[in-house]
Amino acid sequence: MCGIFGYKGEGKTAEILLEGISKLDYRGYDSVGFATLDKKIHVKKGVGKIGVLKKKMDLSWLIGGMGISQTRWATHGKVTTANAHPHLSCDGNVAVVHNGIIENFEEIKVELIASGHVFRSETDSEVLAHLIEDALKKEKVLSKAVAGVLKGLQGRYAFVVMVKGYDEMIGVRNGSPLVVGVGDGESFVASDVHAFMKHTNKAVVLDDGEMAVVGDDVSVLVDGSERKVEIQEINVKGMESDLGKFPHYMLKEIYEQPETLSKTFASVGDQIKKLRMKPLHRIVIIACGTAYYAGLVGSYYFEKFLKFPADVQYASEFRYRDVVLDDKTLVIAISQSGETADTLAAVDKAKAKGAFVLSICNVAHSTLVRESNFSLHTQAGQEVGVASTKAFTSQVLTLLMFCMYYAKHKEGFNREKGVMEMHEVASVGEKVLEVLKSYDAIVKVASKYSTHANFLFLGRGYLYPIALEGALKLKEISYIHAEGQSAAELKHGPIALIDKNMPSVFLALQDDLYDKVLNNMQEVKSRGGKIIAIATKGDKKIGKIADDVIYVPKTSDYLSPIVSVVVLQVLAYVIALQRGCDIDKPRNLAKVVTVE
Repeated sequence: MCGIFGYKGEGKTAEILLEGISKLDYRGYDSVGFATLDKKIHVKKGVGKIGVLKKKMDLSWLIGGMGISQTRWATHGKVTTANAHPHLSCDGNVAVVHNGIIENFEEIKVELIASGHVFRSETDSEVLAHLIEDALKKEKVLSKAVAGVLKGLQGRYAFVVMVKGYDEMIGVRNGSPLVVGVGDGESFVASDVHAFMKHTNKAVVLDDGEMAVVGDDVSVLVDGSERKVEIQEINVKGMESDLGKFPHYMLKEIYEQPETLSKTFASVGDQIKKLRMKPLHRIVIIACGTAYYAGLVGSYYFEKFLKFPADVQYASEFRYRDVVLDDKTLVIAISQSGETADTLAAVDKAKAKGAFVLSICNVAHSTLVRESNFSLHTQAGQEVGVASTKAFTSQVLTLLMFCMYYAKHKEGFNREKGVMEMHEVASVGEKVLEVLKSYDAIVKVASKYSTHANFLFLGRGYLYPIALEGALKLKEISYIHAEGQSAAELKHGPIALIDKNMPSVFLALQDDLYDKVLNNMQEVKSRGGKIIAIATKGDKKIGKIADDVIYVPKTSDYLSPIVSVVVLQVLAYVIALQRGCDIDKPRNLAKVVTVE
């Protein structure tokens, strides 16, 4: 969940560290810290977001041609300066920045304290500095000393270590992402390539169990043996993350969706043609958070277009279940970053049982893509806002295209109808653009309800997962308690919550279940509840029941999730804005979840 960044070269180290780690603050923003090395290690760290701290922290005295930095998402220990990274050894000669969790740190810490080590923090990370300090008393080759320490560690992690007297950094990857940037006379180590793309687009992507030795050149070790360094050229197009005219990344990314949907349609259409699979008897979709809700929408697509059921599971639960899989099972893993720890662990389990793994991912060089049998790369571009928007709609579109493409091979396929459907899918970006023209209308509705403490989101069919996603968006960025439900389930419990202080957001488009949803709305209205309806343009009946209506253009049922979710994204954004929340960096959240 944390972001780590290291630099070695002849540039202004402190400035480059600050610039690089600022690119990673979506991974954690509780605290930030820096360490540089010349004749000794210099450290500066503080609590808070980078944008605030860089105005207060004097980094001018951080000298030397090598340095490491970290922005933290707290796991072990409160948000304090002492718990901020980098962490030092007792002698102050070893500095470490770390991402992930050392699961057996408590036992290690007890042994280290018994041998005389003094700890300054509550973190699991600090044990690394002390272990390496001890290892260097016996082994003077830094890479071998670190390798010896790794044998006693349990967990998923990545870390970078810098030691006085050594003109090299060591980067280690074991379950958390780490990549090395190779520049002209300078090198970088980071959690994400975005941290150094301003300087170089050449990168060495580490796999689990690998160690990078970053000195005058870069070498990669696996089990003590050096492997050939493979330098990739990363496509920098779409990686720029400037806000431009927008006040927040989330709003910028909402407005990018017409373009990202068009790009995804064009690209995924070409990618799917290369996919070859054996006959299947089962489909399992695994994901977490927003991606899970995209998977739920996908399960409706499998039923409609392929007449095939799909089981949707949280990756965090799937990895610990005694799941029944075989070589005729297709497992679809969905992740924006491709580094979600639970999803990666679930993929490992699926592959071990012989399943074919298809990933849907937004990052082409991610671990998930490399571990999958085949990957469909969404074209959402970098998504900086922690609350996912454009990545979600691209995932839903990719699932829809997958199902529509393979429907062509089923007996009884109506080619003329299929061509018409695909033509409509190609124009979904235009429908989203039309929704965004209703921004002012959404603001007006949001203003009426931004002070409420609880919301219900209700939908049926394709729009049930969108109700779940809408509730999640509001929770994430406005800190309002919100619950998503099937509108049909209202009378089975949630209706007890209805009163004038509990607004209900109904996804009430004119689809096959429209009349059923209207009945559910009447149930709320008769109990004095306030109703916000997302309705089809031209629907005059809805206004007689709902207190407020936001209209979307008429579209086919299977496109309604993409069109309607954009309204809920904007609604959540405006409510959070009016409540004065930190929209792009909500409290307690991070963009990439690399710990369990």
